[in-house]
Amino acid sequence: MDWSDSTPWLLFGLTGQAAFFSRFLVQWVASERAGRSYIPKAFWYLSIVGTLILLVYAIHRKEPVFLMGYLPNAFVYARNLMLLNKHGDEGSPSGGPPVERPAD
Repeated sequence: MDWSDSTPWLLFGLTGQAAFFSRFLVQWVASERAGRSYIPKAFWYLSIVGTLILLVYAIHRKEPVFLMGYLPNAFVYARNLMLLNKHGDEGSPSGGPPVERPAD
């Protein structure tokens, strides 16, 4: 384990890891509240924030494997947010067909 990076960079990388990990907690709490597997919009925002921070950290560290692991993710997360925003959804079920909502 290499802890030789400067303290600000280590804190930056750990912040990215914390943001990325917290998305799972957000999804878990949202699923428990919904009584079914559910992915809230906050999950995708935390995914993007965590991924971009970790991507910058990977570039700083010159880690090609780490970099290639996070680079495509940002596009997937952004696309999911675009789809949610397009339909005015606050989240989505994590599996199966979209949930039909009654008309207002």
